[in-house]
Amino acid sequence: MRNVIISDATLRDGSHALSHQLTKGQIAAYAQAADAAGVPIVEVGHGNGLGASSLQVGLSLLDDREMLQTARENLSRSRLGIHVIPGFATINNDLRFAFDYGVDVVRVASHCTEADITERHISFTREQGKEAYGVLMMSHMAPKEVLLDEALKMQSYGAEAVIIMDSAGAYLPTDVMDRVGHLARSLKIPVGFHAHNNLGMAVANSVAAVEAGARIIDGASRGLGAGAGNAQMEVVVAVFERLQIKTGIDLYKALDAADIVEKSIMASIPYISSVSLVSGLSGVFSGFSKHVTLAAIEYGVDPRDIFFELGARKVVGGQEDKIVEVAMELKDRRERG
Repeated sequence: MRNVIISDATLRDGSHALSHQLTKGQIAAYAQAADAAGVPIVEVGHGNGLGASSLQVGLSLLDDREMLQTARENLSRSRLGIHVIPGFATINNDLRFAFDYGVDVVRVASHCTEADITERHISFTREQGKEAYGVLMMSHMAPKEVLLDEALKMQSYGAEAVIIMDSAGAYLPTDVMDRVGHLARSLKIPVGFHAHNNLGMAVANSVAAVEAGARIIDGASRGLGAGAGNAQMEVVVAVFERLQIKTGIDLYKALDAADIVEKSIMASIPYISSVSLVSGLSGVFSGFSKHVTLAAIEYGVDPRDIFFELGARKVVGGQEDKIVEVAMELKDRRERG
């Protein structure tokens, strides 16, 4: 039996699908259910992480303190995790209070070629005696050799694992095997994988990651997440049981948690829409879907064209302003023939 840690992103990445409007009641109910299921790590917060609530990327209904306090009060077995992007989150204004509210695991993220910016946040987290993971976002935008160089930096900063994110849902299983395998063979710390379902590959890619050596897998109940959603956690748990991959999660109780998400949290079940599919094909961050759709309507252009243009320009999360810029340029091109 192989052992894999499941990190549950329902109350963090799932926030993207809800325009960051999670309520205290929803956080409390889901945290209780995930805890009862024995989920190892429950991530909580704004979709873009600690300190990210803003007009640019979306305002949360609740502030970070309220979300963390609510989750902490309803978790006893599960560890409380947060997602941190330096620039959004600062050490003094954000990380310090997060530890006061009982955060156990900090996932410090950067674009896949910018691990340098994570050093201070990872080091500080370790100094406080907390668990620190490095996260490389939009990992499809760099070859495996570059990903390894960046992961080695995170390892040297004190990261206890490195997660590579398929933020655009652009990977096929062979891509996952190639990249995860390369890192798993070369690092001294565990490797993890975070899937998105834009091409319908999230669960298959999660299996491929474990086969390639990953020891941490991200998921979300009912797949709640940006774009077409994350790997559906309860499905991942069930498939892993068939493959004799041990997660320590009670499948029936994971199904109960997923039912809470469907009935009490999500307005609609994530699915692979035309826009989400094109997001995966163009290699653009899944969380851009709503912004792209609104810009397409406002400027009367095809959202698919926006995505492919964003992909050509290698636009990444945090550059939401580029979406309107591209929409305006596409409109101008059309009007000039």
